[in-house]
Formats: sequence, structure tokens, C-alpha cells
Amino acid sequence: MTVSRVSGTIDEERPTSSASYFTLVSLTACSRMHSLPRTILAALLVGLCVGALPAQAQRTSGAAGLGVQAGEPSGVTLKIYNADAPSYDFLAAWSFNDFVFLNAHALFEHRLSAQNIEQPVHWFVGPGAYVGVYDEAQSEAGLGVSGRVGLDILIDERFEIYIQATPRFELVRETEPSIGGGLGLRYYF
Repeated sequence: MTVSRVSGTIDEERPTSSASYFTLVSLTACSRMHSLPRTILAALLVGLCVGALPAQAQRTSGAAGLGVQAGEPSGVTLKIYNADAPSYDFLAAWSFNDFVFLNAHALFEHRLSAQNIEQPVHWFVGPGAYVGVYDEAQSEAGLGVSGRVGLDILIDERFEIYIQATPRFELVRETEPSIGGGLGLRYYF
């Protein structure tokens, strides 16, 4: 099998070298990048189905969850969970439009329940703020207020998958609304 360098097509008749094989693998990987949103949606649906099953997954107050978020923005997340008070969520992130920033939110979590069965699925909402630096032609600081709404699913007492939306309103640099969000995974210790 060889890969035509001009058209990117695969010729099944001749054996291939290892360099051509890696070109084929990279072409296949690039074509699969378009299916990434479907993969994320499928992972979320599987997580929601798992969340509909009875479970005893519990986090304790004061537990810290460290993880990653993919989306707009993408970054590293830290959450301090509180059972009877707001949880605190921090996100050190970068945006696709060359914006590096830190988000902080107070999250009020509510357990979803079905017919008095404890579920490992929570919905959350909360206010927050962000500060960051735009790295365009010249570096400029940005500051604004934001909110957060989403769902989190406890896989067991240590892992959490979440999806969230973050509406933002910038106060310094420009007065402009925007919305971000992402899908993430945290490990509690």
C-alpha cells in the first residue's frame, strides 16, 4: 500500500515504506479530527446514561479535584468541593483567539434525583470573574465578570466528568459579551 503525495489517495497494489505508512496514519488522523465533536457528544451521552444508574459515588467536603478541560477555553482546572456551601472552581486557560486567563467561580451544586434514588449527577450554577492577557499585536489586559452553568457526573468517588457553559462580559479592554464552555475531567484527592 502506498500514499500518493499529490492526491493523498491510497494505492493498495504496491508495498509501502515506513515513511509512507506514517503519512497514511497522519492522513487518517487528520480525517478523524472532523469527528471530534461527535466523539465528545458520544462520551457525554455515555456518561449521562451511567449517571442514570443508582450509585454511591460521594465526594467529601474539602476534597480538591484537579483536571483538564477541552473547549473554548481549554486549560487546567482545580475545584474545591463543599457539600453544604458553594464549591470553588478555578481554571487557568487559553482561548483560541490568543487569550490567556484565569477564571474563578463559586458554584452552587444541586443533585439530580429520580424517585428518591441518589444519583451521581449534579447541575451547577454560579457567578465568577476572570482576568487575562490578550496576545495579539500588543499585549493588553482584560478583566470581566462571568457565570457558569453545567452538569457534572461522578464516575466513582474520585473521578468527575463535566460539561459547562460560561457566559462572560468583559469590563476592561472592551465591553463585549461572549460565551465559552467545555468538557472536562477531574480527579479528586
